Amino acid sequence: MRSGAKVAIVGGVFVVVASGVGYGGYNLYNGLTGGGDDTVTSRSGSGGGAKKTGPVTADEVKATSKDFLAAWATGEADQAAQLTNNPVAAGPALTGFREDAKVTAATITPGPANGATVPFTVKATVSAEGVTKDLTYTSELTVVRGNTTGRPLVDWFPTVLHPKLTSKTATLRTGGAKTGAIEAVDYRGRVLTAEKYPSLGPILAQLRERYGSTSGGEPGIELVVDSGDPDVPDLPLLVLAKGKAGKLQTTIDADVQAVAEREVGRYTSASVVAIKPTTGAVRAVANSSAGQFNAAFEGKKMPGSTFKIVTAALLLEKGLVKADQVAECPATAMYMGRSMGNLNGFSMDGAPFSKSFARSCNTAFIKKIDDVERIEGDDYGLAREAKEVFGIGLDWKTGILSVDGSVPEATGAAALEQYIGQGTVQMNPLNIASITATAKAGVFKQPYLVAPSVDNRTLATAERQMPAAVSRQLRDMMRLTATASYGTGTRTMASVRGDKGAKTGSAEADGQATSDSWFTAFADDLAAAAFVQSGGHGGDAAGPLVAKVLNAR
Repeated sequence: MRSGAKVAIVGGVFVVVASGVGYGGYNLYNGLTGGGDDTVTSRSGSGGGAKKTGPVTADEVKATSKDFLAAWATGEADQAAQLTNNPVAAGPALTGFREDAKVTAATITPGPANGATVPFTVKATVSAEGVTKDLTYTSELTVVRGNTTGRPLVDWFPTVLHPKLTSKTATLRTGGAKTGAIEAVDYRGRVLTAEKYPSLGPILAQLRERYGSTSGGEPGIELVVDSGDPDVPDLPLLVLAKGKAGKLQTTIDADVQAVAEREVGRYTSASVVAIKPTTGAVRAVANSSAGQFNAAFEGKKMPGSTFKIVTAALLLEKGLVKADQVAECPATAMYMGRSMGNLNGFSMDGAPFSKSFARSCNTAFIKKIDDVERIEGDDYGLAREAKEVFGIGLDWKTGILSVDGSVPEATGAAALEQYIGQGTVQMNPLNIASITATAKAGVFKQPYLVAPSVDNRTLATAERQMPAAVSRQLRDMMRLTATASYGTGTRTMASVRGDKGAKTGSAEADGQATSDSWFTAFADDLAAAAFVQSGGHGGDAAGPLVAKVLNAR
């Protein structure tokens, strides 16, 4: 056969195309399917002799990836699996590609190798219940040296089969959908699709799982990613036959969502949520990751100084500080034998607490821990403030899966970390946006993505409302953070119009060279919070993201 020609496959079902990696012509019947294991072994560079060590060579990458893709394309699942470093897992997955996903034909086209990694394109035909549709996607494989044999082998992950198979239990399945389809719309009736708003893909899947059977929809025939977890909904990849879609209205604002999608896409790992403070309606939720994990709602990260909104509310309620009264802000402060300092060692003499809040003075907060503990007859601390006033840790019923924040009871050095949003404090952008919304509105309104009237669910309510004087001071301090010459959010918020306030944050996660960036702010009746992994200071990455989202209102 001529170099680069399409290769015919025995059985007439699958084909593989030789291209970019320089395979040339390849007769699969004689070279692979008819040659037996010895032939495959020799072509993969693992013939007789001493066990090879060291990195795989370019020739080994070519030969191994070629043989694996050819075996996969012919439907020889067992043979393809033996060319991986985990045949026990690879075998059933490759078999399922034909039997469960109902792929009746496939053309696999490899691209140029990048070191030991070979990208490829799969053009497949999926057939079920008399319906046939085409599916095209790209993936990649990496060739490694086997630990035991020294043979070059494909490093097996389910993502080799399809990039959406991001968990070990996930599989491809084609057949009747489990629930009816939905047509999700924003609060103004504009249609929301995963194609236009990629972040909404896993969210729309959850909404369909929960509301597909009650919104008037009827199931169709689909190729889906079946997570293998009953709590995680199927992710549709291809619709072979449409069912009847039922309409479901969400609280999303398509304009704000579009900006959120664009802005998180600038980062490898970023999330943002926007909430209407007066109601709790979620106006946008976006993640930069294309996976099924909705980090904006389900993540658990230290929020850094954005959490000082809660700490400040506690200190104001206890009467230990007032926005316009002097609060100590030394360069360092000691608590329970542990010292904590401010960014670049700054200190302020004679400054009011509002300025310490706006400049994010760690020590002004830490210096008050002893005073909180000394107040007699007071039976609540930071954990209780977070729960009873800001609704953190209550069972939020947003309409989809959410993690509702965690502030465990803390004593000793752990309390020091909690006061500045680190240590055991765990939050996500949904939680921090809600904290900001509560500060703006003066009362906790549980965030929701689908109105509770749709399924008669009960939203969480806070045990108590912060006093009006506390709420006023908290908003004023956030306004200074966003507008005063010394505010850490002033530069970031300069372009944001309307009544505005902010709080910056950064969190030094273990093992990261650069801290995580957090930023939260309100503008009129919209509050937003963003997280950018390893983004640096709050105003460096998360801040501009939030500002753009707020300006989309």
